[in-house]
Amino acid sequence: MYTTIYTWIYWTLVIAYVITILSIIGVVLSENRNPVKSLAWVTVLLLFPVGGIILYIFFGRSIKNTHMISRRQRRRLVSNSQMEVESDPTDRLSADLRQQVELGRSLCGALYTEGNDIEIYHHGANMFRDLLRDIQSATQYVLLQTYIISDDATGQKIVDLLKQKAREGVRVRVIYDHIGSFGVKNRFFRDMQDAGIEVHPFFRVAFPPFATRINWRNHRKICVIDGRIGYIGGMNIADRYVDGGKEFKTWRDTHMRISGPAVTALQYTFAIDWSFMGQPLLEEPMPAPVQSTDPGAAGLQMLTSGPTSEWSNISMLILKAIGNAKKRIYIQTPYFLPPESLLKALQAAALARIDVRVMVPRRSDSRVLTWATNSYIWECLRAGIKIYLYEGGMLHSKTMIIDDDFCSIGSANIDFRSFEHNFESTMFIYSAQANAELRRQFIADQADSTRVVEGRWRRRSLLHKSRESIVRLLSPIL
Repeated sequence: MYTTIYTWIYWTLVIAYVITILSIIGVVLSENRNPVKSLAWVTVLLLFPVGGIILYIFFGRSIKNTHMISRRQRRRLVSNSQMEVESDPTDRLSADLRQQVELGRSLCGALYTEGNDIEIYHHGANMFRDLLRDIQSATQYVLLQTYIISDDATGQKIVDLLKQKAREGVRVRVIYDHIGSFGVKNRFFRDMQDAGIEVHPFFRVAFPPFATRINWRNHRKICVIDGRIGYIGGMNIADRYVDGGKEFKTWRDTHMRISGPAVTALQYTFAIDWSFMGQPLLEEPMPAPVQSTDPGAAGLQMLTSGPTSEWSNISMLILKAIGNAKKRIYIQTPYFLPPESLLKALQAAALARIDVRVMVPRRSDSRVLTWATNSYIWECLRAGIKIYLYEGGMLHSKTMIIDDDFCSIGSANIDFRSFEHNFESTMFIYSAQANAELRRQFIADQADSTRVVEGRWRRRSLLHKSRESIVRLLSPIL
């Protein structure tokens, strides 16, 4: 009798489990996602049934087309932030670059402005020095958004200054990513609140009710001071951006400082994220934008993207820029897990005799992502793409240099996560001077890199190739 009951319970659970797996697979297929990504999830669910269900609950759900802010609030923000002030790129840009600007407008209403003074940083020490100086000069407000803010010497120095400014009556607001800063003790942030700083985690993950938020991270790095000065790029707030940390002798990254009309786009993005977390709409009007008269001033257009976006905004503009390239495409990224469309675009450019170079770190801060990156190198080499492995430390820079007049700096890596799951921001720069500076730095970084030789790469051990191939199956969901 007991045997019969146990058998009945066993088969009931098996049938329920199979139905659950098939139902989830049905949901994955019905969402009509990228077939590669759908196949990755189906593979996970079939190969790791129990773990696959848990992974899908945490990482597989979609929030595409979710409105981060109401239309009424968006109109108020546009009015307060001077977003209606836009430059006409017709006279200065080529026809190809004008198309890129129009694409950015169509994708997400991205503002294009000219007359921006910019400064590019290639190392953290100089960037933090200037950021501290600018925060010290604040008289009205400071808006700071970062993926990681560490409780170390660099983090303490910046937070201590923010506390001081808050005590002086400056409105200080901070957004940090809850998972990115997960290792920081709550007391660190409570002390900020006690000093008068408005500080909030983005998509706080609490178990069990909000565990499904873990997959949607805010990876943006933005700072706005009094609406006059802005910072954007790849640098978080931590010691390793200055000294390389415990694992690397250096940490190479790229960031930029902006003064000019484009600061409005940074403030607008911060305000939307602030509202998305349930905070009151930021009402401070920005000062009227002042265009620089310097002939070297840059045209700038910032694109944001995230899991709520209708389109993959940053990825699509990158694709357009690659398609417009005539002479060169230089890319630096810490992780190179390109979607199929982007990989094909780079291969097509290289086969058309365009000088395509991709630089990644020899060893990144994630062993699994290094393996996944390596799995794409052979396909690049076959098409004539030059691959450089940076040996000088951790290469965390996210830059793209195309021909002579266009480049980009931002937070988005060349991978599925940045293009589909993270909230990202990238500044697209229409400037020959900025292009030349980033190109000089790329060549300098080549001196600290090893170019991958096709024959040697093909002769790597079977163990290395197998490990990378297995990890690559999961690259769309890493």
